[in-house]
Amino acid sequence: MFSYQDYVRTDWVDYNGHMNDSAYANVFSNAVDRFMDFIGLDEDGRTNLSYTIFTLETHLCYLKEAHQDEKLSVSIQLLDIDSKRAHVFFEMKNNNEALLATSEQMLMGMDTQQERPAPFPEQVATEIGKMWDKHKHLEPPKQVGRRICIKK
Repeated sequence: MFSYQDYVRTDWVDYNGHMNDSAYANVFSNAVDRFMDFIGLDEDGRTNLSYTIFTLETHLCYLKEAHQDEKLSVSIQLLDIDSKRAHVFFEMKNNNEALLATSEQMLMGMDTQQERPAPFPEQVATEIGKMWDKHKHLEPPKQVGRRICIKK
């Protein structure tokens, strides 16, 4: 199981007395980095494989406030995969398991020597495949696929 742990730092708290929106984005960005480590793309993996992951698109939903020193836990659900992309959904929760925020993202595998998209290296594809086998039958969370608009 993948999980990323963090906490709300003092400098993340804004003039409204809760975690600033940019800090939520930072936590989700750090979760992507830890996810990369989890699937074999840590610093050594990125160097040895000449491969990394870029974030192509992200959609954040802010659901509850997080406050100074509050512990945060981020989990991931794979929504879909192909040979070089992963459509992922992160959930950020607090110690009480309250859902604070979500981040839907499209991640793309990149060959760093050719500077272009490329299929996941075999060992990375294997790790993603193991996770996909556990996630492909899960229902998508209600925040998936949302669009921004003013309902009329």
